[in-house]
Amino acid sequence: MRREVHAEWTKLRTVAGPWWLLGALVVLTVAAGAVAAAVVPCAAAGCGQDPARISLVGVQLGQAMAALLAVLAICGEYSTGMIHSSLTAMPRRTTALAAKAVVVGGLALAAGTVAVLGSVLAGRLLLPGSGFTPAHGYPPLSLADGPTLRAAVGSVLYLVLIALLSLGLATAVRDSAAAAGVVLGLLYVFPIAVLMVSGEEASRLLWSISPTNAGLAVQTTVDLANLPIGPWAGLGVAAAWAAAALAGGGLLLRLRDA
Repeated sequence: MRREVHAEWTKLRTVAGPWWLLGALVVLTVAAGAVAAAVVPCAAAGCGQDPARISLVGVQLGQAMAALLAVLAICGEYSTGMIHSSLTAMPRRTTALAAKAVVVGGLALAAGTVAVLGSVLAGRLLLPGSGFTPAHGYPPLSLADGPTLRAAVGSVLYLVLIALLSLGLATAVRDSAAAAGVVLGLLYVFPIAVLMVSGEEASRLLWSISPTNAGLAVQTTVDLANLPIGPWAGLGVAAAWAAAALAGGGLLLRLRDA
């Protein structure tokens, strides 16, 4: 397994695309969180806003970069024909995919950690200017606070799971454009479609099984009782999607010709 991981790391670090995507993940996540922290107001005590979620809103943009990183990692080899050489050098296809998952997941973990820490820092600095002050019942945003720490750690894990989910789907689809369309549709179109469903029961059910809606529930630190699914349970839904996608992609990788 070590040889396979080293090979996948060598392939990714020697091309420019992944580094641009990782940089964009950090910049977009922090920038969107900073803008939200600066413009979302809390004019009076009990304004009902969730400062942690406001600061981490950029994760919804950054996830696209994590997804595209995973798509590039596997579909780039199909587009260039390198996949034939890769599978010749690493004939155990499931192990090769697992190694790619380790590398992609590790990069998403590193970039996600930087992005989330930057977002929390931006929130700590900017939220008081928007009215999130102790006088309004909001102490400075801090990772020493249990719910805020859970939101931050959960956001990093969510980005890793999105990268792994995208890797599994891209392995099944194999074409870069098609895989990107499927992944981004799942991340952005599906949540919008959920809002258009009539009937509260059906809407809450679909919300609870959406990898984006359920997974991002981990960022919530106020009014948890109103969530269709709990924070960690929601992250578990995203993990189930990632596991299913990797399992399906791995099975197709074994059954099909490269």
